[in-house]
Amino acid sequence: MFQTFHSTARPDQGPPRLAALRAALAGAGLDGFIVPRADVHQGEYVSPHDERLAWLTGFTGSAGFAVVLPAIAGVFVDGRYRTQVKVQVDLAHFTPVDWPEVKPADWLREMLPAGGKVGFDPWLHTAREIEDLRAGLEGTAIEICETTNFVDSIWPDQPAPPLGPVRVHPLEVAGESAADKRARLGAELTRAGHAAAVLTLPDSIAWLLNIRGTDIPRNPVVHAFAILEAGGHVTLFIAGGKLSDDVRAHLGPDITLRPPEALEPALRTLTGPVRVDRATAPLAVSRILKDAGVAVAWGQDPCILPKARKNPAEIEGMAKAHLRDGAAMVEFLAWFDRAAKGDGLTEVAAVHALEGFRRATNALEDISFETICGSGPNGAIMHYRVTEDSDRPISAGEVVVIDSGGQYLDGTTDITRTVSVGPVDPEVRACFTRVLQGMIGISRLRWPRGVAGAHLDSVARYNLWLAGQDFDHGTGHGVGAYLCVHEGPQRLSRVSDVPLEPGMILSNEPGYYREGAFGIRIENLVVVEEAAPLPGGDAHRKMLSFRTLTFAPIDLRLVDAAVLSAGERNWLNAYHAEVRDRIGPRLSDAAKTWLEEATRAI
Repeated sequence: MFQTFHSTARPDQGPPRLAALRAALAGAGLDGFIVPRADVHQGEYVSPHDERLAWLTGFTGSAGFAVVLPAIAGVFVDGRYRTQVKVQVDLAHFTPVDWPEVKPADWLREMLPAGGKVGFDPWLHTAREIEDLRAGLEGTAIEICETTNFVDSIWPDQPAPPLGPVRVHPLEVAGESAADKRARLGAELTRAGHAAAVLTLPDSIAWLLNIRGTDIPRNPVVHAFAILEAGGHVTLFIAGGKLSDDVRAHLGPDITLRPPEALEPALRTLTGPVRVDRATAPLAVSRILKDAGVAVAWGQDPCILPKARKNPAEIEGMAKAHLRDGAAMVEFLAWFDRAAKGDGLTEVAAVHALEGFRRATNALEDISFETICGSGPNGAIMHYRVTEDSDRPISAGEVVVIDSGGQYLDGTTDITRTVSVGPVDPEVRACFTRVLQGMIGISRLRWPRGVAGAHLDSVARYNLWLAGQDFDHGTGHGVGAYLCVHEGPQRLSRVSDVPLEPGMILSNEPGYYREGAFGIRIENLVVVEEAAPLPGGDAHRKMLSFRTLTFAPIDLRLVDAAVLSAGERNWLNAYHAEVRDRIGPRLSDAAKTWLEEATRAI
């Protein structure tokens, strides 16, 4: 299996490791140190070599950081992880901090009122992050200073950096050659007056060069750095052992290959202005350039928006992947309904089965993230990862949140369904129906060009808000095409000011969570398209809309149909009819029979 179930959190190891870190800091004359989740590439997911936050604290979530001071060690986590962190860290030694509500600068002001020196590794923090922190500390005696990495210095058995092999991403699914991408982006640099751009995000480099890698489980990316010149030439800084002869031939003569340690000397020899992304590049990159007298031009990574705007081949591939994945999901849901009627079904068993149905497609490259299968109170842990220690029987009267996805050569999937095991409490059905109304609301939206995710997010929450309820995660994230399941910059979130554009693919996943009781989430992926004009609409007003890519039934046993409006009911019935039409022919006879009942009109 791709997924394993051993527990990686070691709360018992936190106190001695924390003591060792504090001793190292005291020896260096420091009062504190910042330990981020991020690696040098600022990706959401990191290799075992870079699991510094988890190694120190026990917290394994995909976002967060720790600030270690002599008397307190704060673990900053957002709303997705506030339940999880309480069971993964030793609360006698680590203090969870609600972030971003509590800013690290405000916390430091309170915890270091007399001032002090707090260190950070400039390769693990972006320029914007440190600028914001320093701005928040203006007027205090607290100094934020660049240092070596003190976690690495006390980690005796730190794993080596990953050396996964690189593969060529076929042109028929990429939809554009690497040479054309380089020329297109190089011309954009020329128009902006930039001589070059430094690329540090693994998915940007993979997309630009039409390569995929195996350095990070679940995300087919390559750990490397690159310098893209205005003329389209690229210098790729990568461990040579990752590259086969076929990959070297694919990269061709216009890609200069250098080892990773050659990056810093190469930066010092550039002629500016050199574009650096303040939000994604390590602070060390701009510091090296400035120290060498190279002009830095702050600007967005030139790959980010072109990568987000999927071309027709990528959209077609994603659609095919979702039909294949949808059939595997329906086979699983039919199996789950049968298995849940007996005894012995557990969360781990369900995850095993779901991966088995995806593997049966003979097209699965990997899962796109660790499957979340949370029954009963575990469903309230938004990013719950089942282990041998946490595994529990799935019992009658519960709802189960199943959030999963697959990596296929032609696309990346991400789907969540919440299913019932027998009759459930009416309050659970009421909450589920509100969540469903939010998902339908996003699915039916039309909006004018220029509107960002922040403007749409509240649509998914409207019915929950009317009931005094909400959820502590964004409504949707961007998704890559056989790349990262979480892709920026597009989001459906109250903090996202990025206008949505045709070709962008996002998740649509409202939810509701009651700690200690149950969780609910429903998720489809959608692609932004030009909306067809409507009779009576403004002819001059160009509108956009979402087209749903995900096809799998929504559990009608949890829907209070009387609460739905006519438009909502019509949407659900039409969606289920499309699920039958698109997925039915791909199923076994037993699953097809189950699907007919699961998608009946209401």
